Amino acid sequence: MKTTVLTLLATVLLTPAAMAAGAGDPTAPIHQFIDGFNTGDTKSAFAAYAPGGISIIDEFPPHRWVGPKAPQNWAADFTKFSAAAGVTEPNVKYSDPSRTEIDGKVAYVIVPSLYTFKEHGQPMTEEGQMTFVLHDGGAGWKIAAWTWSGVKPHPAK
Repeated sequence: MKTTVLTLLATVLLTPAAMAAGAGDPTAPIHQFIDGFNTGDTKSAFAAYAPGGISIIDEFPPHRWVGPKAPQNWAADFTKFSAAAGVTEPNVKYSDPSRTEIDGKVAYVIVPSLYTFKEHGQPMTEEGQMTFVLHDGGAGWKIAAWTWSGVKPHPAK
């Protein structure tokens, strides 16, 4: 009986501590998403997202995508926008996070980024940052939301 009580007490006291911290590196799905975008591997990019409601804010119309299909809808709209604007060779380079905040199973990560592309054949660049909210649902960190903030695109130097 004493062993059972001690085991129960240990379980009650230690479980919240184990549940409080997300497992693994919260930047892993960020790299997975951006690397998938850069290589055209949409399967890998979409696998970086958490299930359920996703929120994305970006600079091209309609600027906001929300819901379980937000990543797919964003990608479709990006493809349409790029075709209409003459954008080719899109690529995002990223640096180590400038800020990472982890609170249990939720993380907030800011990643300095450089978006390069060609617009009607002219090399363009846009310095900015991507801000991510991630969730650890038990199978590791996944992206729940992100936003792009950058300067106006300009000719590359």
